[in-house]
Parts: sequence; structure tokens; C-alpha cells
Amino acid sequence: MGAAQEKLVRAYDLDALSYYYHGAPGGDYEKLQGGFIVGHSLLTARGIPCSGEGDLKTAVSMKISDILGVGGSFSEIVVVDYIDETILLGHDGPFHIAISEGKPILRGMGLYHGKQGTGVSVEAKVKTGAITTLNVTQTGDGRLKLISSEGESTNGPIMRIGNTQTPVKFRDHPDAYMTRWFAEAPTHHCAMSIGHNASMFQKVAELMKMNHVIL
Repeated sequence: MGAAQEKLVRAYDLDALSYYYHGAPGGDYEKLQGGFIVGHSLLTARGIPCSGEGDLKTAVSMKISDILGVGGSFSEIVVVDYIDETILLGHDGPFHIAISEGKPILRGMGLYHGKQGTGVSVEAKVKTGAITTLNVTQTGDGRLKLISSEGESTNGPIMRIGNTQTPVKFRDHPDAYMTRWFAEAPTHHCAMSIGHNASMFQKVAELMKMNHVIL
């Protein structure tokens, strides 16, 4: 499957891609997409960011992060730990292997984010330390807008369910942070990068003539 995905990228000279599959259980296409997450994780680590759930805007934020050399792994808010005051960010894939804390684990799956499916997923955590999330959203007048948030990836526990997961502590309490973030009308996905990169993303916004909000 990975070789076929590589050939697809070369055939169409793709800089990034977004994908989604949903169909009748047990079909040929369901079997075909069973290897997508592994292949797309390998492509993402090679500078061809692949975003799930058809989220093209997050593919753009992943591409920006990768060009700047800080990763850019497909993520969303999973759950809040109110004891540690961290927000668990992750997804069932793809993952940017180059920013992994340790060696990623391949885990066979029967469910993906509660959706029926089959295949192999990548279980991994982003490196402990400074991180920045980057979200590309769209304003009411149709223009693109960047939202970035700096935080710290902790060594807190994660669920061993085959997903990428990273506990992140932002400056604000999780409830306050999410209130501010949702007020900016983000898509529910973001790219997670290593390092505190808000000032660098601000320069990208200026060059691309986009609004940029730092939380």
C-alpha cells in the first residue's frame, strides 16, 4: 500500500493530500484503505503532509509546519485531564514520524475513532517539551486565517488504543483555553509542531497576507 501511495504522489506531483473513506462494511475499498494511515504517516514525514477526514485546511497547516522544519502532525482535541490540567491532542492518524517521542508502534485496529474499519494505525506521542499547534480556518468573507497556540508536551500517560496522543499543557486552564480557541472559529483539527513557533507563524501570515491569532 505504501508503494502505491508513493506512486500516486509522484504521478500527480502532489505537495500534500487529504483523504476520507466511508462506505459499506466489508467492501474492497474498505480493505484498500486499511493501510492508508501507515503510508500517509511515511509520506507526511517525507514532506508530503496527509490529513484525514478530508480536511484540506489542516493539510495546509501541516505543510507550513513541515516547510519550517518543525513537523506538523494531524491532531484534534481528544479529552481533558482536569487533574494534570492538560489537553490530550491526537488522532487515529496520520502522524509526523520525525517528531515522535521514541519509536512509534503499529497497532491493528477494528475501530477508527468509533468508525468501523480495519487495518493498521500508528500509535505515537510528540516529543516532550515545547510545542505549537497551528490551525488554518476560514473567515466569513472567505479568507484564510491562522490560529496558533504555544504549550508544553508533557510526559503524562496516554491511552494505548492505536492513536497518536500527546498531553499538552497550555498557558490557560483547559476550559479557558478551549473557550478562547472556539471563539476564533477553528476547524476541529490542527497541526502539532515542536518548539514555540508562534512568532515564525506570524511571519508566514504576513507573507501570505493572512490574519493570525495567537492564543
